[in-house]
Amino acid sequence: MTDANAFERTSTVPAPDFDAIVIGAGFAGLYALHKLRDQMGLRVQVFEAGDGVGGTWYWNQYPGARCDIESLHYSYSFSAELQQDWEWSEKYASQPEILRYLNHVADRFELRKDIAFETRVTSAVWDEEGTRWQVGTQDGGTVTAQYLISGAGNLSVPKKPEFDGIDDFAGDVYLTGKWPHEGVDFTGKNVAIIGTGSSGIQAITEIAKEAKHLTVFQRTPNYASPLGNEPLNPDRVREVKANYPQVREDSRNTRGGIPYPDPLPSALAVTPEERRRVFDECWSEGGFRFFLGTFGDILVDKAANDTIAEYVREQIRQRVSDPTVAAKLTPTDYPYGTKRPPYETSYYETFNRDNVTLVDVADAPIVSVTETGVRTTEAEYDFDVIILATGFDAMTGPLLEMGIVGRDGQTLADKWADGPHTYLGLSVHGFPNLFLITGPQSPSVLYNMPLAIEDHVDFVADAIETLKHGGLDTIEPTADAETGWVAHANEIAQHTLLPETDSWWMGANIPGKPRVCLVYLGGADVYRGICADVVAKDYEGFTLSAERERASAQVG
Repeated sequence: MTDANAFERTSTVPAPDFDAIVIGAGFAGLYALHKLRDQMGLRVQVFEAGDGVGGTWYWNQYPGARCDIESLHYSYSFSAELQQDWEWSEKYASQPEILRYLNHVADRFELRKDIAFETRVTSAVWDEEGTRWQVGTQDGGTVTAQYLISGAGNLSVPKKPEFDGIDDFAGDVYLTGKWPHEGVDFTGKNVAIIGTGSSGIQAITEIAKEAKHLTVFQRTPNYASPLGNEPLNPDRVREVKANYPQVREDSRNTRGGIPYPDPLPSALAVTPEERRRVFDECWSEGGFRFFLGTFGDILVDKAANDTIAEYVREQIRQRVSDPTVAAKLTPTDYPYGTKRPPYETSYYETFNRDNVTLVDVADAPIVSVTETGVRTTEAEYDFDVIILATGFDAMTGPLLEMGIVGRDGQTLADKWADGPHTYLGLSVHGFPNLFLITGPQSPSVLYNMPLAIEDHVDFVADAIETLKHGGLDTIEPTADAETGWVAHANEIAQHTLLPETDSWWMGANIPGKPRVCLVYLGGADVYRGICADVVAKDYEGFTLSAERERASAQVG
């Protein structure tokens, strides 16, 4: 190895404009900027398409938008002072409160000065000779950096409208994923909302309170369970804050990054009475406790899954007055938990309102959007407003939209033509010095996101520090390591019930998208152990090299 100063000096190849470029100013981008700039002294530039920080919580400002992981856990852990100083008002924070939190973080750590707002990345090309990334932006500018770090998020590219005639509609059309920041007044209006996933469920509950009439177009009913939101109990806040280091450690040693008690082994190994007791307890507690905290075989054994699925169906039937409407809202043809579980507050009771109508488009598909509304195979409906809560091109969509090109002119889109190929969900063979924060084939959306982000950013920072002190300048996974990781992630998925269901976890919501599991299902705790082992074995599976030094020698 060369001496440590080789990192800063190359004889003929000019230095890049920045050490690192970070894409996105949400949870990931803000922490990456703080970690790399303030703790490591690197020159960092962040590009953000919006005109403010927040990422997901900047764009998703639709009525009812709220986190479904407890506020005390859905927050940064890197600063003890920040954890103590910030006061959450609710058990599950609303979008405005989370956005205030992220703006506070940006101000507290003086992050805005290194964020270029309203700047969308349109290309990122690896320069082999210069050993750097050339990053182009929508305004025509180009800058270079040794490292390229995507903090663009997993759910940041809304699914494109798939309905004929949408441009002909004379009223207003809104996407939940790109909601007007000035808000929308639904008073006295006939409103349609298409989609009943997590965003749709949250928006439906709130819009029904305001609209003259709300018509919900549902294709697939969901197993929604109670959120259980309430004002935060001051005693609980004091308890958590007094023990935050242990709380965070306990969180990181669970499958989902939330410190719930371990689930019981099997729903089939207990009496019906005990099973019911467990379901009741987790249901009443609310949030992810019901998904993560009942029994360990729910997602791997169909018979076990049937028990929890029927429990949810029973709850739905009890809460919806009209048996015909209840039947339409009750899922029957896919296992519980194989779509992203939504959490609700009075969602099912909303359909007892006189101003709410449910249209089942599985039975009567939407034919087109017309100038005045929506046409199905059975009827025409007139509306003033149409809301599209139709989801996202998840996980891979944000990355493929950036025009990333690696070694030998290979595009990421071509590399991933049959689905994502990564090592640890963090890096890609043929794309040196590219890091994907909570990328596909990492636990990502099944891990408490702020902690998942911190884990990945810390991994990246440690890798960069290792290169720096070794006089090296590139890190890239080997082809064998990548192939092995993809096989490992797919094998785990095949041992679960998830592949049986068409969901965005499987990429099945986007026409033409490869149908593969996009999430690592081994659990965050297992994944963290694997990553730690990789580092302990001198970055096993990665090639670390001094390419810039070789390039300088060749030019000389």
